[in-house]
Amino acid sequence: MKLMRVGQPGQEKPALLDKDGKIRDLSAHVADIGGAAISSEGLAKIAALDPASLPELSADERIGACVAGTGKFICIGLNYSDHAAESGMAVPPEPVIFMKATSAICGPNDDVLIPRGSEKTDWEVELGVVIGKTAKYVSEAEAMDYVAGYCVSHDVSERAFQTERAGQWTKGKSCDTFGPIGPWLVTKDEIADPQNLKMWLKVNGETMQDGTSATMVYGIAHLVSYLSQFMSLHPGDVISTGTPPGVGMGMKPQRYLKAGDVVELGIDGLGTQKQTFKADR
Repeated sequence: MKLMRVGQPGQEKPALLDKDGKIRDLSAHVADIGGAAISSEGLAKIAALDPASLPELSADERIGACVAGTGKFICIGLNYSDHAAESGMAVPPEPVIFMKATSAICGPNDDVLIPRGSEKTDWEVELGVVIGKTAKYVSEAEAMDYVAGYCVSHDVSERAFQTERAGQWTKGKSCDTFGPIGPWLVTKDEIADPQNLKMWLKVNGETMQDGTSATMVYGIAHLVSYLSQFMSLHPGDVISTGTPPGVGMGMKPQRYLKAGDVVELGIDGLGTQKQTFKADR
């Protein structure tokens, strides 16, 4: 299934995209796309519904973030061997973990705000993993049982904030609107091999990233298990699993986003995003 949330910020309705591309209203059946609704049992109840029996919503509605109630937005750094190479950094011996503030989350096509004082706002297409049930001390063999599905995640980054100022990466990753996710939460049964998905990103129509999740160093099952050794993962938590090469920071000369730039990105089977970058006044 392709689950989504549509409507103005704070007023999104839970919905699904049917096989004909029509948006169907789920609000009579679930409160939102999150919590119990994305557990195995919750997803089975939604799957049992006849989409044709559900009210159709306008295709012109704003698409919100694909999951509600995200308590943790966890990102993995340098998790693609070819991206680590372009960054001039060694592949880490364990996953590099940092947090993106949940206040950064926005819809897949919402405007992205370049923060005040920004010099180096950058792009990163990433595969997002949405947790469906609480995971704590889980093994790698059982880790995928805790995954509800996948989404496109845009890990927008301000590199000067991230690497040139004292402290950790979080402040360069957490600016308002720096976390577009969606358009859909695609349930894991629809994705035969999440470790072999084509990923791409364009800036003003020019291809910048053209990679695949096959070059991911630490795979999804490993990441879910690894993270669960240090913190409980809860329904609605999102793991953004790293980016392939082609980010602005890795270019010679480096290239960064400015107001008016349009970024489009997508992952096979998970949909596309399109954002206009604007100055945050």
